[in-house]
Amino acid sequence: MSENQKKPYREFRNVSVRNITVDFKQPLAARVSILHRVSGAFLFLALPIVFVPLFAASVASPGSFAELGSGFGGFLLKLILLVLLWGFMHHLCAGVRFLTLDFGRGLEKAEAHKSARLVVIVSLVLTCIFAIKMFGVL
Repeated sequence: MSENQKKPYREFRNVSVRNITVDFKQPLAARVSILHRVSGAFLFLALPIVFVPLFAASVASPGSFAELGSGFGGFLLKLILLVLLWGFMHHLCAGVRFLTLDFGRGLEKAEAHKSARLVVIVSLVLTCIFAIKMFGVL
């Protein structure tokens, strides 16, 4: 590089939430991948906070088991369990998708988009089925 040529300066921009959600459009496959990581972290963090105390209360005595079972009639607890269930269903379906990608299937852009859409649809349908059963609609 000669002395009279200037180096191009790097441009730095502040990134805000609006930039991430509106300006930087991610394809569906990228959003499913991000949600897979978020749901995995969500389930991991929910283990000591939600599942372990519930399990400990259920095995303490027959009375505490019955008390815990009657507590599942509350709307808020059902909603929390439904969110955890969606996280599990999405993580499971996306995990199967990523296993098929590891075997070299569905790597093309159109196939990846179809499989990502299938993950979202299947996880939501499974969650809706469990929600209908949980809330006693049927």
